[in-house]
Amino acid sequence: MFTGIVEEIGTVAELNPSDSTGGTSLTITLPPTSPLLSDAHLGDSIAVNGVCLTVTSFTADGPTPSFTVGIAPETLRLTNLGALTTASRVNLERAVRADTRMGGHFVQGHVDTTATILARTPDGNAVTFRFRPANREVLRYVVYKGFIALDGASLTVTKVDDAEGWWEVMLIAYTQERIVTAAKQVGETINVEVDMTAKYVEKSLQGYLAGLSEGEGAGGWARSLRG
Repeated sequence: MFTGIVEEIGTVAELNPSDSTGGTSLTITLPPTSPLLSDAHLGDSIAVNGVCLTVTSFTADGPTPSFTVGIAPETLRLTNLGALTTASRVNLERAVRADTRMGGHFVQGHVDTTATILARTPDGNAVTFRFRPANREVLRYVVYKGFIALDGASLTVTKVDDAEGWWEVMLIAYTQERIVTAAKQVGETINVEVDMTAKYVEKSLQGYLAGLSEGEGAGGWARSLRG
């Protein structure tokens, strides 16, 4: 579980499509002063551009701290991680602890789809980004002033158009300095995770409606939720 508050921006050192295990691995370097690996353990979860990945090796000491994660084929299909190249910059966040302050929203690190940047429009010292999802079905979970995680950053939806199939977010100056999304241009892609609360509400409502259609009323709904 993550909060969507990016802790660090890392740099891709290598994306290896055929590592010693026969799979794909990604190695990321950190600034020398980064605390990201200060309490790291093998098997820890780190979100890379909003994708929850498992640390398979790391070097916390020395002038160039780094860590390596494995990427499953399904992850490559659903995210934009396969498009990373050497020197690409990525958003990073460690998994939350029990005493973590919830500054963003609950983020699982399970990407729902990617989205393409349709426009970026300056507004004073802020920038408004417009996105179109590769899978338009996620739009039913995107609501005005709702939460959304883009490349792992918790952001607020400022506008949404279901008919045309896009939504917008605004990045203030502070945020622009701390996430990689701010430097992306029209045509580039981002990873998208919608608010999981909306999915639970949808499933509960489906169970309730199914119970009503069977003539069982609220009792049927309760039984459907119990499985």
